[in-house]
Amino acid sequence: MTLNELFPKMETFDEGRLRVSDFHELYYEQSGNPEGKPIVFLHGGPGSGTKPTYRRFFDPEFYRIILFDQRGAGKSTPHADISENTTQDLVSDMEKLRAHLGLDEWMIFGGSWGSTLALSYATSHTDRVKGLILRGIFLCGKKEIAWYYEEGGADMIFPEEWERYKAQIPGVEPGNMVEAYHRLLTSNDQDVQLTAALAWSRWEAATSKLEDDGSLTSNFEDPHLALSFARIENHYFRNGIFLPSDDYLLREIVKLQGLPTRIVQGRYDMVCPIGTAWKVKKALNLSDQEFRVVTAGHSALEPAIRSELVQATQDFKEYW
Repeated sequence: MTLNELFPKMETFDEGRLRVSDFHELYYEQSGNPEGKPIVFLHGGPGSGTKPTYRRFFDPEFYRIILFDQRGAGKSTPHADISENTTQDLVSDMEKLRAHLGLDEWMIFGGSWGSTLALSYATSHTDRVKGLILRGIFLCGKKEIAWYYEEGGADMIFPEEWERYKAQIPGVEPGNMVEAYHRLLTSNDQDVQLTAALAWSRWEAATSKLEDDGSLTSNFEDPHLALSFARIENHYFRNGIFLPSDDYLLREIVKLQGLPTRIVQGRYDMVCPIGTAWKVKKALNLSDQEFRVVTAGHSALEPAIRSELVQATQDFKEYW
C-alpha cells in the first residue's frame, strides 16, 4: 500500500484576529485557494493550538483552508486563560468565525479534542456542515478520563512515563489525579504552574505515538505550549467539558446520521482508545468504509493515520 504524503508546504494568504467576547480574541489564518471549498481544521487539546504543518492535509488548489487557535491557545489571547472558556463558547466562536469569513457552510476536520468540538458544533449547526473528517475520537466520558489520567489504564502500558506524571502529586488518592493537577495548574506560583504543565503535557506527548521518536515530547517542552495545553485541558476535563451528562454528546450525534463522515482511528491509540470511536460509528450508522482503523497510536502525523486523513480530504471533494 502506497502511503499518501502531506501536500507541500504553503503560506497563508490571510491572517487575522477576531474578537469573540469582551475578554477573548482569536487568531485565524487562511491558506490554499481563496475561491476554494472551505474546510476548517480543529486542533486538539483543548489548548494545543495550530501549526503550519496542519495546512498540509488539504489540496491547496481545491480547498480554502482555515485554521484558528481556540480560546487561550496558540496565538489567541489572553494566553492559557480558562475564564469564559467552555465547549459552548468554542461552538459559538466557530459560528462567529464562519460568519466573519462570509461562509454559508464549511467542511470540518478535527482529531482528538478536535473531534469532540466538531461533533459538538455539528449537532448545534448541522445546516452549516458539509461533512466531517474525524480522527482519534474523544467524548470525555468518565471512563475515558479515568483510563488516561488515573491508575489502572494507560499507566499499565507506560509505567515509566506514569511515574513522571505522578511524581508531581505524591500521596494523592486514586481517582483524584485530575483535581490534584488542577490545584497546581491554578497556583499563584508561576513556577509551580509551569512545572505541573510540563509534566501533564509530557504524559500526553510520550503516549501519543505507537513508536515514540521523541518529536512530540520535545515539542511539548515549549513552556508557552505546555502551559496553555495543560491548564485548558485540565479545566475542561475536570468539568466534563461542560456538557449536562456523561452520554449527552453520544445521544446528540444521532441527529447527524446521513451527514458525510469519515473516522480514522488508530488501533493502538492509548490516549483515545478505539472503544469510543466504535460507539460513535454505531451512533452515526457508519459503514466499514467510513470507519478506517489503522495500525497506529494517537498522533495525526503517524504515517498510517496521516495517509488515511489525506485520502479522506481527497475523497470528500465529491461532496461539494
